[in-house]
Amino acid sequence: MTPQLTDNYMVTIAERLKSAYARIALAAKKYHRNEHDVCLLAVSKTKPADFILAAYQQGHREFGESYVQEAVDKITQLANYSDIVWHFIGPIQSNKTALVASHFDWVQSIEREKIAQRLNDQRPADKAPLKVLIQVNISLEDSKSGCHPDKLASLAEFIHHCPHLELRGVMAIPAKTDDPQQQIQYFEQLRACFDRLKAQYPQIDTLSMGMSGDVEAAIAAGSTMVRIGTDIFGQRS
Repeated sequence: MTPQLTDNYMVTIAERLKSAYARIALAAKKYHRNEHDVCLLAVSKTKPADFILAAYQQGHREFGESYVQEAVDKITQLANYSDIVWHFIGPIQSNKTALVASHFDWVQSIEREKIAQRLNDQRPADKAPLKVLIQVNISLEDSKSGCHPDKLASLAEFIHHCPHLELRGVMAIPAKTDDPQQQIQYFEQLRACFDRLKAQYPQIDTLSMGMSGDVEAAIAAGSTMVRIGTDIFGQRS
């Protein structure tokens, strides 16, 4: 990438990032929430480290990745930027847990005990506990990752007893729909799961739901973290 092209992308990403923040602020105001209670996770999967750096230079620090080896390469390239907070948000294969446990600050996609146990066992001793969210299959789609809502309580209890994991909340990717009421219904169901867990585990504070197409509905239902990629970095490569 030439310096000029890099500069152009930096300007574009800066503008898009500003628009994403403004969208969150507008939705928060509409639904009587504090915009600072909603974290923006910039989903940088398939995008080069230069794009992440462009957002970083605008003050952004939270980034989401879905492909383990690609993410590890970028984390290594940006190792000098030690205040970047890396979230893994994709499906986790058993043979990749060591890399995830070693390189990430957050994992948002735990759906079964086996993966939780491996992440716990493989978390380096010199690192703080890995912050984790349970992914819930809130719309009960066969094609979707996530634990069944009925199994959420038992998985949460299992994670709670893992010394190298810190349970912080829940995440979901509901079925796609253009119906705002259906969007809100899915999100309210996840909010109910979140509230039940929070009543039992006081450290829980993160309700990760909402992406580019449904940010407003997610914020209306109480999301504390929205995951936006395309609207910041452009279409996937």
